[in-house]
Amino acid sequence: MQVSIFGAGRRWWSDVASRHGHLAAARQFLAALWEFARDSTPERRRQRYGDADYDWNHRVNTTSGAVGWRERLVGQFHSSYQPTEPAVFHEMLEGLQQQTRIDYRDFLFVDLGSGKGRTLLMASDYPFRRIVGIELLPSLHQIALENISKYQSESQKCHVLQSICDDATNFRFPAQPTVVYLFHPLPDAGLRRLIVNLTESLRHNPRPVYVLYHNPLLENVVLESPVLRKIAGAEQYSAYASQPT
Repeated sequence: MQVSIFGAGRRWWSDVASRHGHLAAARQFLAALWEFARDSTPERRRQRYGDADYDWNHRVNTTSGAVGWRERLVGQFHSSYQPTEPAVFHEMLEGLQQQTRIDYRDFLFVDLGSGKGRTLLMASDYPFRRIVGIELLPSLHQIALENISKYQSESQKCHVLQSICDDATNFRFPAQPTVVYLFHPLPDAGLRRLIVNLTESLRHNPRPVYVLYHNPLLENVVLESPVLRKIAGAEQYSAYASQPT
């Protein structure tokens, strides 16, 4: 699927203006452009290359430093690409396992907003039944496919990895036990659509689902769902579990 800067901006404006008014939308739009300009400076670009250790160790391309200007500008209207730090990711997965005694062999892993696929690769260190990533931008999705094809690790326990190019707000959740991963992938309106979809899926097919939300800036949106309850929280993430309505 193709994502245009104009289309992304128009949808973003419509969502923000409908909830907060045109003046607020204009202010947020100018703030987004200012942040994009700051992010384009040589200093900020060097900072984005600071997460390259994982790529060097595994011979893949998941760093945010090599993301083009078009993708970064579209990201201002959705969520800017930033790969998850390995230490934080493993803390989340191991913490969830310790708290819930979850057997990952019974679960799918779904990353909504999977970018270049680093989280998919790290998730393969755990024995999930299947690992799926959903990424909106075709260029990042293509890189994820290349990373999946070349990735090799002695610690890999799941070898069924898939990246899908699609809008996460349209994702149809599999009717199977699932661990859902979110790294603040969407603005307010988009996250609300995603949580509504998950809520309806759980109402039609009750099952164990855990949500790991890294950088939970919009945690209030998740907590509005009647089928999710918070089970853990730390400085950088929150965890939620499905519950009967």
